[in-house]
Amino acid sequence: MNKRMSIVFSVAFAVFALSLAGCSQKTKGAGSKAVYPAGTVVIYGYGQPQYLLQYYDAWLEKNRDIAPDVKIEIVQTKGAADTREKISMTYLAGSYQDLPDAIYIDPVNLKDLAAGGMIKDETDYVKPMLSDFVAGCENDAVYKGRIYGLPDQVRPQVLFYNKAVLDAYGIDPATMSTMDGYIEAGRTLKQKSGGTVYLSYIDPGAMTWRYWGRRGLMPQANARIWGDDGSVVIGSDPGTKLAMGVLDTLYSEKLLLNSAIFQAPLYDAMRTGRIATFYIGAFWDEFIRKNVNETSGQWRVMPAPVFKEVGTGGAPVCSYFAVVAKPDGKYAGLVEKLWYDFHHDNEARKTWVRAMVEQNAPYANPITLAMFEDPFWKEPSEFYGGQSFREWEAKCLNNPSKNLTVTAQDAEADLIISHELELYVAGDQTMQQAVANMDSVLKQRIGKAVVVE
Repeated sequence: MNKRMSIVFSVAFAVFALSLAGCSQKTKGAGSKAVYPAGTVVIYGYGQPQYLLQYYDAWLEKNRDIAPDVKIEIVQTKGAADTREKISMTYLAGSYQDLPDAIYIDPVNLKDLAAGGMIKDETDYVKPMLSDFVAGCENDAVYKGRIYGLPDQVRPQVLFYNKAVLDAYGIDPATMSTMDGYIEAGRTLKQKSGGTVYLSYIDPGAMTWRYWGRRGLMPQANARIWGDDGSVVIGSDPGTKLAMGVLDTLYSEKLLLNSAIFQAPLYDAMRTGRIATFYIGAFWDEFIRKNVNETSGQWRVMPAPVFKEVGTGGAPVCSYFAVVAKPDGKYAGLVEKLWYDFHHDNEARKTWVRAMVEQNAPYANPITLAMFEDPFWKEPSEFYGGQSFREWEAKCLNNPSKNLTVTAQDAEADLIISHELELYVAGDQTMQQAVANMDSVLKQRIGKAVVVE
């Protein structure tokens, strides 16, 4: 199963790796900084990692004393699973020289790589500084009691809504604070618009499980895939029934537009006011700013709706910067310093964020507590009609739901679960059949997950 772990976050963190060497690899006793050999730091990333190069290149120029002839290259992968696959296959082939130096990765694929010994144990390096960061940011990178990823982002599940659309149909956003109220808002939109305006979207592919399921409804409903002993319980779990029941209600009542996320038709629907909300992670901000900037001023953000049966808000989504366990690992210290500076140099971070805002490019709130004291992170946003998106993103981390337990088997489990949901969205089976099939196939192919902390 570990052989499937081929991850590699081709993000522009290569530049960071260069600079980090100075901090992490000082010559003992002399106090002098190590100088890294000429070469290229390769970082795997997904999403829109190319924008990180603007920070990395500037960082590299400030650290030429330790990396005089080092370059950084970002390799963009299709996603975290693709990164995991690429790394796994490269390891299995013994082509260690082709491995990247670092990757951006999510918890599911990180655990798979950690189980295979493909990423560096960062416990001794990062543990002494955990008090600097948002509480619990390291939790999803823990495997067998050790920390295998450097915390990069902690972003909440939120509710984006188009105020202009809701106003046109007389819907008060406050009524969407609960899942029941959220569903009712969708029904009102459908009834008053004659079925032309949708509450949100549903993806016909793997993204429905990723964003509606694993990161959204499942943790908020306190659902489980695995029991405490690792046995498959998704078919009988009351939380799963609650979570998938809401998704079934939304889709079966035609409150969701069937349209692939990140694709032009969905953005077109947003431009024309056919989609009112997105129940999704805060990362969605970068995509709406970049792709539907003509709707600037219409959007707002609020905490994710809660299940009255549970009462907790959206689960935070953590992502990590992991150093690949290469046999030579000559840039390991450099990438660690790059990561450290990104999360501790507030002025450099602010300069980069300002550039991202001007370009409608992606960025995330810091995870470093001291940075939040700067008023910059509460500045109003024109795109959000004067609301401070950064401030509200931080607020939405309050009252969080606990994320699903992640095991080394979850990478395979996600494929199984997503397949059944895709058949449901296609109309080939009911939700009840989908959940029953998830349970059955998980038991056949995996049997039991190894639940370790």
